[in-house]
Amino acid sequence: MSSFLKKSVWLRAAATCLVAGAAGVLWVGAARRPAPSLLVVSPPALAADGISTARIVVRNASGRALSRDEVSVRVVSGANSAHVLSVREQADGVSALVQAGIMPGTVELEATGPGILPSRTQFTTRLAPADRAGDGTPDFLRLDSPADRDAFRRWFTFLAESQAFVTGKSLPREITDCAALARFAYREALRRHDAAWAAAQHLPALPDVPAIEKYSYPFTPLGAALFRVRPGGFSAGDLKNGAFAEFADAKTLSSLNAHLVTRTPARALPGDLLFYLPEGHGRTAEGAGDDSYHTMIFIGSSRIDLAPGGEAWIVYHTGPVRGGPGEIRRVTLEDLLRHPEPRWRPVESNPYFLGVYRWNILRGAN
Repeated sequence: MSSFLKKSVWLRAAATCLVAGAAGVLWVGAARRPAPSLLVVSPPALAADGISTARIVVRNASGRALSRDEVSVRVVSGANSAHVLSVREQADGVSALVQAGIMPGTVELEATGPGILPSRTQFTTRLAPADRAGDGTPDFLRLDSPADRDAFRRWFTFLAESQAFVTGKSLPREITDCAALARFAYREALRRHDAAWAAAQHLPALPDVPAIEKYSYPFTPLGAALFRVRPGGFSAGDLKNGAFAEFADAKTLSSLNAHLVTRTPARALPGDLLFYLPEGHGRTAEGAGDDSYHTMIFIGSSRIDLAPGGEAWIVYHTGPVRGGPGEIRRVTLEDLLRHPEPRWRPVESNPYFLGVYRWNILRGAN
């Protein structure tokens, strides 16, 4: 073979190797490139009850199995309408469990990760107007889980009791009577408790209390209107007909937002309320003015004053006294039982004492 022919054969062989090598590089690169993903939602709509769940299955469109480490699922819009509970592997892909919030709306989820190209899907949550107790409080506001009920009690009592230690202008201006103190602690217990919130409340530190998971104020179908002010069971029309408001007096709190649990304070739980009729209107009398009812907050063991003793504490605002603004008082249950004025003693024989009441949201929906 001539030197020319030998050189031509060598060049063709070299070129073939280069092309094969290039093809190999392209094939390897394609194998490592994330593939499109498929997201399947079941069911496509949920009740906005804070309980119902949907499952989102993320599959690799190429058919390759995905691992948990390759996929992340998050809510990109509608954060108050749903949240991701967990993500795990399963036979047909990676599965995310998503729980409905209590705000009706459209929820958009995104799946991302090194194993897939970013992909999104949507589902909806719809108003859940149930009121199983028939007390006018919608089930979507009830704190169903024991953990949420405990968190609410601890936040509520901490906030109510802490106001007894606040002086001067640091006391919220809205707290002018007993009902205002209860409304303030109730509303703020349901908020998100971050650093900005703590600063606004003039709190030097936050207590070691977990967050309420089901919802946070004011992100509810009722918005800022937390308190029922008209009698009757809950219906969807109550969202707009004035059945709920930001303000409620002590009588309305007792009759429409709480329920009687006992007339024995020793059986009270932290966060329960003691209610009293106005002077001159015992339980057998008629015509008590709505603004004359009185309420006190049962704290139980103090979370602020950690002195030994284990006393059960009560906190209340006196309301205006002798032309002055009144004050917040903090007394033990034992002292209240021996109050010099018998009408303030929380005992069965006192005709002015209505009993111990519990917030309706603590009456679990399930």
